[in-house]
Amino acid sequence: MLSVFGAVALFSLSGIGIAQALDAAPRPQPLTPALSPVLAPTAKYGSAREALRTGMRDYNAGDKLGAAAALEYAAGQGHSLALWKLGRMYADGDGVQHDDLKAFEYFSKLADQHADESPDSPNATVVSSAFVALGTYFLDGIEGTYVSANPARAVEMFNYAASYFSDSNAQYNLARLYMEGTGVRRDSRQAARWFNLAAEKGHHPSQALLGHLLMNGQGVPRQRAKGLMWLTLAHEAAADSSKDQWITSLYEEAFSASDDSDRKLALALLEQYIQSRR
Repeated sequence: MLSVFGAVALFSLSGIGIAQALDAAPRPQPLTPALSPVLAPTAKYGSAREALRTGMRDYNAGDKLGAAAALEYAAGQGHSLALWKLGRMYADGDGVQHDDLKAFEYFSKLADQHADESPDSPNATVVSSAFVALGTYFLDGIEGTYVSANPARAVEMFNYAASYFSDSNAQYNLARLYMEGTGVRRDSRQAARWFNLAAEKGHHPSQALLGHLLMNGQGVPRQRAKGLMWLTLAHEAAADSSKDQWITSLYEEAFSASDDSDRKLALALLEQYIQSRR
């Protein structure tokens, strides 16, 4: 089985401008976990699967401390979903005390034990999510712990999840690092490639930034109509989200910069795209 460290080895614009667009777009944020006193696992749960069922039942019923105890028992036996759920609970402070390092360690254990999980397996989504979470931690490190900022390692984590698991969040994060030159040589062409892969999966922040690149011809040939098409898709997906106001700004800028022929062609491309997805 590949370890988290071995597996990753496989693998000035006008208007708002790309720098300002990236500042506005949601950068992968360091996760913020939570947890109270360490909950000692007990044998009362029986098998790891039974403990997982108990933990999820307690969680859905609002007993998150009880859920954490059951999930820790299942995680201690290496259950992938329990490891992931505990990582998320610690990362988000969800019913447990915020603890970034705890979250990092649960995600690391999950990634180490399941790095070679088949991309088609039921566990692939949570394993891939663990690699993405680890990437966010490595971007800035965890203050006061042994986890130091290591952007190059963040690139490796995102690259593995993006390449092996075809994870759209990882592809988006990796594209941003290529755009910014963080942990890797700046490469707009590579950024556009990864944005495109995520955009095709319906990842609307990627659709917005790919559209922005196409509008301005950075990393890809300038194609205003296609850029406007991607920005229209992203804008429609983000219309009701206040945190995605940056997408609306990019869309409005692109729409204003387009002429009638660009807008008509963008509409035709949009209709083709929607039909191809049916």
